[in-house]
Amino acid sequence: MQDFARRLLLLVLIGVITVGWLGARPASPWRILARLEAIPCTAFVSNAPETLVPSGEAQMPEKQERATGLFNLAAVAMPVPYSLRWRIGVGIPDGNPYVFDWMSPRPGWYLNWSTNSFTKSDEKAQALGMEFAPMLRLRTDGLHPNLATIYRQAQARPGMVWLVGNEPDVRWQDDATPAEYACQYYRAWHTIKLADPTAQVAIGGISQVTPLRLRYLDAVLASYAEQFGKPMSVDVWNIHAFVLQEKAGEWGVDLPPGFEGATDGLLWDVEDHDDLALVEEQVRRMRGWMAARGERDKPLYITEYGILIPAEFGFTPSRVINFMVGSFDLLENLADESLGYPQDENRLVQRWVWFSTRYFLYPTGDLFTTEGTPLPPLRALSGYIRAYSQAIE
Repeated sequence: MQDFARRLLLLVLIGVITVGWLGARPASPWRILARLEAIPCTAFVSNAPETLVPSGEAQMPEKQERATGLFNLAAVAMPVPYSLRWRIGVGIPDGNPYVFDWMSPRPGWYLNWSTNSFTKSDEKAQALGMEFAPMLRLRTDGLHPNLATIYRQAQARPGMVWLVGNEPDVRWQDDATPAEYACQYYRAWHTIKLADPTAQVAIGGISQVTPLRLRYLDAVLASYAEQFGKPMSVDVWNIHAFVLQEKAGEWGVDLPPGFEGATDGLLWDVEDHDDLALVEEQVRRMRGWMAARGERDKPLYITEYGILIPAEFGFTPSRVINFMVGSFDLLENLADESLGYPQDENRLVQRWVWFSTRYFLYPTGDLFTTEGTPLPPLRALSGYIRAYSQAIE
């Protein structure tokens, strides 16, 4: 009888130890991903037409013409962090950087509104000499790509800056209420950090920094805290810096989802579109907002800005180039001891992206032709980097 009792006690102890071990061991990544997938994020659908710029008389193409070929690009080094080339980036709506004949020096980084860099291998990515910033998108059926794909991609490419969404405040872009965006950001952040703790996660860029758009961001932070019981963690703050009006049903960026009754939108006009003082105003407004929320010690990126208004409204190539060069001067030198990023000599902006290499809907600021050959703005961009580098040598 005593022998039976001892055996029973041993079995009980083994069971307790096993249960304790199972409870203490980390859950498998796929289990965690399944839990994240199960979080219900209500989708908001505006079904709004794209009315970003005033329509002129010029006939616009109905779709992006396919690139005509690939260029065999010479290998160049990756940019040195905090150098001017590292700061200047470009948006590539075509996706593939190899469809363009880049001049030297090239911009130091690029995004293409997806997670596909088109570089095929680590060796090709290094030889391109342009860092890639992957971007997740919000769709009516959730995040694109899905969480399992995000996990695999983040594991395979450690140390990257991931952009979660594109203009969630715009109805024909990622079109998300603050509650929806907060929920999807939570799922994205935890997936990326699970796969790669060294990755940095950036919030999706709002279209422009206005009091109305900052109210949208405040609502995102508040909803995140309400849904998940803790503050939203952002490694890199991210904005767009366009100058467009905020008016329901008119050209411009309309009103953010969830703010349909807002009456405090800014009514910037066509002639304001290339006003660098308004770009600076947006940067300072964002940095002030960050500082007030204890986020000053974070980088700030501008992942889209440029000239969208059609050329027939007076935005000639020379006017575009003047704006571009002036913006480089502004963003490279804009600093503030009370608002800037301490690790970057208190500069207000760390990196920025020109829109774009070429895009059929908004071709005014294009850097390349359909054939992939350089246009004057690309020559100005490359020449600016070259002249700056020579001046500091």
